[in-house]
Amino acid sequence: MLIVQKFGGTSVANIERIRNVARRAVREAKKGNSVIVVVSAMAGETDKLIALAHQVNPNPSEREMDILLSSGERVTCALTAMTIQALGMKAVALTGRQLGVYTDSVHTRAHIEYISGERAKQALKDGHIVVVAGFQGIAKDTGEVTTLGRGGSDLSAVAIAYAMNADLCEIYTDVDGVYTADPNIVKEAHKIDKITYEEMLELASLGAKVLQTRSVEVAAKYNVPLMVRSSFNYKKGTLIVKEDRDMEKVLVSAVAHDKNQARITIKDVYNRPGIAAKIFKAIADRNIVVDMISQNIVKGDERADISFTLPRSETKAAIKILDGLKGEIGFSRLDVNENVGKVSIVGVGMRTHSGVAAKMFDVLSKNRINIMMINTSEISVSCIIELKYVEKAVRILHKAFML
Repeated sequence: MLIVQKFGGTSVANIERIRNVARRAVREAKKGNSVIVVVSAMAGETDKLIALAHQVNPNPSEREMDILLSSGERVTCALTAMTIQALGMKAVALTGRQLGVYTDSVHTRAHIEYISGERAKQALKDGHIVVVAGFQGIAKDTGEVTTLGRGGSDLSAVAIAYAMNADLCEIYTDVDGVYTADPNIVKEAHKIDKITYEEMLELASLGAKVLQTRSVEVAAKYNVPLMVRSSFNYKKGTLIVKEDRDMEKVLVSAVAHDKNQARITIKDVYNRPGIAAKIFKAIADRNIVVDMISQNIVKGDERADISFTLPRSETKAAIKILDGLKGEIGFSRLDVNENVGKVSIVGVGMRTHSGVAAKMFDVLSKNRINIMMINTSEISVSCIIELKYVEKAVRILHKAFML
């Protein structure tokens, strides 16, 4: 059995935690399994490197940032392999380049195109535990070092698991698995034993921080079995798999929230074909991810208000873009509200049960929580509400749907 184990920054934060990672890998290898360990940079290292870069240059080039930031994972990778060796097992450390993680040429947010994995395959045959530096690769066309963006080590692990035909990809973190809500907010929240790729993808995109969204997309596309579990104990985690009939019986699986939200309303914009396309293309060209969008017709049919939500950290950049478009799209003003948050319910059972959204709205209404915007999918309902009510909304919805 081939197992890919991925350890995030908190799991490798210091030498003692790296020893813990090494012991886990050795424990699995002694069961007769082949093991590939994918590691992140030690907790805080990436932020330190970013701070150093901005001390020497306020606008560092993305190419040089990739070379700089990829060093964090290489340090952890080498230390982990050394620690495994000290425990008496053979181990080899490989960078993304050495493993053959080939990407496109986009710096700081590259996409993996394919993984050769030849050196890893040979090392596994020779009885080594393979330790890989996550988050990084090499541009297929230029040979430049690339990185995969924040949370990219999760993506590295899932892609490596697929390329190497692994039987299981374990994502180790500082929580026991996927919970029905944030246990820091809801004391009654409990760990989910099994969840679908779709539900996990919705939760990741709606604010749950357990897994990076792109990693779940890749796992779902290639049917890579995922297990989320804690690196600090040996409890069984949450298994992420394809949907089965039993899963549909559960109406709502979890409540998610996101406090990093802002809403921008473009007032009195021209109501003409192509205006919305012009707005959101300009925003997309700056790699700003827009979440909810709504449009209301005002002043007859000539004008409209267009509202959308985005990460609060992107607000200033979005305002600058819209101000630059004012002459073309003809709005009167921008209303910006950074005092909002998002609360969502997720569950594949929504496909086959009616009235879920109505119940959510009723619960919020009875608790005097006003809904500013609504977004739905087949398996989720999301509401934008005042930031001060987000935690309360999570608690009452968790109780209302008996999670």
